Amino acid sequence: MPIASLHTPVGQLSLEEQDGAIVRLSWSSEATARTALLDAALDQLQAYFAGELQVFDLPLYVQGSDFQRAVCDAMSAIPFGETLTYGDIARELGGSAQPVGNACGANPIPVIIPCHRVLGANGLGGFSGAGGVETKVTLLKHEGAAGLLI
Repeated sequence: MPIASLHTPVGQLSLEEQDGAIVRLSWSSEATARTALLDAALDQLQAYFAGELQVFDLPLYVQGSDFQRAVCDAMSAIPFGETLTYGDIARELGGSAQPVGNACGANPIPVIIPCHRVLGANGLGGFSGAGGVETKVTLLKHEGAAGLLI
């Protein structure tokens, strides 16, 4: 599968494409090949971190259960600079917060599917990307959602 990488303010990110869709974003410098889709995705990530893009427009495929995909869809619907709690998403999907938190932590395409916009009821919650919660805070500050952190 083609993989391309990019240096960003939150570290080196790699994107993986499979069957015409982005299937994974990871904190690594892994790169095997460039494709038109990967180039477009890297351009969009650069624009996001430059403050020029708020909504990604890429074909994505989340490998996992229907519930995992539903949680990823719910996270993708959270507007730039806004947040929801795990409980908010759980209520929307008719479940409980803990499985939503687990699905957020298993998000295969963080940043593009904005799991950083999902918070715990009484705090930040976790973040599975490199740097953990500090990276989550950096992303929230970048989006202007950091007012809730002060």
